[in-house]
Amino acid sequence: MIQKFLSQTFLLVFSFFFISLHSQSPKNTIVAIESGQFYINGELTYKERYWDGHPVEGLLMNSRMVQGIFDDLNPSTVENFSYPDTQKWDADRNTDEFVAAMEVWKEYGLLAFSLNLQGGSPLGYSNNGCINSAFDAMGNLRPAYINRLTRILDRADALGMVVILGYFYFGQDQYLEDEKAILNATDNITRWILEKGYQNIVIEINNECNGPYDHEVLTCSRVHELVQRVKQMGGENLLVSTSYGGGVIPQQNVLQVSDFILIHGNGVDEPSGITDMVEKTKKVAGYTGQPILFNEDDHFDFDADDYNFKAAIESYASWRYFDYRMKGEGFEHGFQSIPVDWGINSIRKKAFFKKLKEITGY
Repeated sequence: MIQKFLSQTFLLVFSFFFISLHSQSPKNTIVAIESGQFYINGELTYKERYWDGHPVEGLLMNSRMVQGIFDDLNPSTVENFSYPDTQKWDADRNTDEFVAAMEVWKEYGLLAFSLNLQGGSPLGYSNNGCINSAFDAMGNLRPAYINRLTRILDRADALGMVVILGYFYFGQDQYLEDEKAILNATDNITRWILEKGYQNIVIEINNECNGPYDHEVLTCSRVHELVQRVKQMGGENLLVSTSYGGGVIPQQNVLQVSDFILIHGNGVDEPSGITDMVEKTKKVAGYTGQPILFNEDDHFDFDADDYNFKAAIESYASWRYFDYRMKGEGFEHGFQSIPVDWGINSIRKKAFFKKLKEITGY
């Protein structure tokens, strides 16, 4: 009887180990940082590429695509996001169309994009009371969101693209009950990433830590605690940082624990301001040569003599295209305003991707 019990126990443990081992599908894409430069699968990004006399290799050009897994759990506001052709909102359609567009973005030289587990403002620079969060009130993961996230991460992994994954957003963090829920959410998603074996992800704890967050641990004075928490969980397998609002220079407590630096160009109307932000960031105590990446910038004018994208490259900083839909613009505009058309089909999008292709040589 004892021998039979031990045999059954061994079989059960072995089966669990086998299932756990093989539930993690092989991954194709690994992102790394060495000497202040980004590498994908052991090779410098945009290797040996120069543009207008400035090095591009080692940078990580990207676009703000935070709404890839968006949904609205508030029945009183969800109708605001209806598709024009169906007159209803469809979260799975949104993700499916996102995934279908990714290969085209990559062909223009877009190696990375940002995605947020709590999205971003779905109406340009405003919020209408929607509830959009991959976490429930206690910090548990919502399966439908994680399913959509998996589809995007798997496609990015197959394409050799990096996902800059944001955990929290100040328009949604209030729906987590307390600080314990924030810690639970942080641990749950970090553990999930590690268990799945994704290596094409870098973490942005929250968007604009100097914003109006309801939980103190998400504010700029304490968010470094969460950066450290994720780094301790992930070790060398996860690169972690957080971001600040437009024109704001990062503080020492964040700089000294971050693997890369995220700053925003929103509100920086003169390209010289971009150069100034990079120079000031490098002078903050705690900066040790980490790569600098502009996390959002809603300035375009790509045919002008000087513009923010160009100034970032001249300062050897990566740059992120931030495209929202202004009031009165059609459905085809914007990568943030819901519903999103993820294609390259507006004057603004075409101008960005044309310039991106020119700069990266793709």
